[in-house]
Amino acid sequence: MTAQDPLSDTPLPPVHLPARPPDDADGPGTAQVPVAPAPAAGEAVLDDPAWSSLTGAHRHLAIGNEHVLRYPSDVSPFVGVRDWEHPEVWDAILDVFGHDAVVSVSHADPVLPEGWRPEFSIPGVQLVQTERLAPQPEPEAVELGAADSAEMLALIELTRPGPFEARTHELGRYVGIRRQGELIAMAGERLHPAGWTEISAVAVHPEHRRQGLASRLVLDVAFHIQQRGDRALMHASAANTVAIAGYEKLGFALRRRLTFGAVRTP
Repeated sequence: MTAQDPLSDTPLPPVHLPARPPDDADGPGTAQVPVAPAPAAGEAVLDDPAWSSLTGAHRHLAIGNEHVLRYPSDVSPFVGVRDWEHPEVWDAILDVFGHDAVVSVSHADPVLPEGWRPEFSIPGVQLVQTERLAPQPEPEAVELGAADSAEMLALIELTRPGPFEARTHELGRYVGIRRQGELIAMAGERLHPAGWTEISAVAVHPEHRRQGLASRLVLDVAFHIQQRGDRALMHASAANTVAIAGYEKLGFALRRRLTFGAVRTP
């Protein structure tokens, strides 16, 4: 990344999700960028990547029922819904989460049943790789895992790129760059909808920005995604126009605009 490259300079605005109930209490089951080309076969899974992930690559982590699936609360706050228009969907969510719980929702403007309350709503974007993306392995990257969890959480807390929990690293391959033993940059894989892998948790310590670290790690993660035969996608706050422009420069393009939101159950 050059000195003009914004990726490591502009973290996402912080999103504070209220505490969620423990897993055993969640019920019984439970900047303008170029627009991407017309949807290719297989892109429909990106309309609800959490549902595709939780019924596919991450099904071993899934908690829920036939209508709603979620991750353990120490893995990820994301929720997958089979069909937002199904008449039983809100009862199914309540069954999975229980009462007075905060639930992540991907529906742009849900009509809430009586007693449900909106918590927050943040405009966002979904980006997908194009033929311009040139993934390459990063020689300085080291793979991160459970032993690095505390350092990963500390870097995320410092930079606020988005939700990251104690076990988020279990969702896929995470890599970082260390200098004098300190973890100064990281990125990794989060959602795994069929045929795709999301690049997430792109974080660089403030004292080590403008060195190209974020771009190098994004391209490394994308390289390994491509080696598996998947394509890369990303999500960002729509307000983070500088970072979005940086991702576009790397070879990503806007697929759709969406909303990151949450509601509270009655």
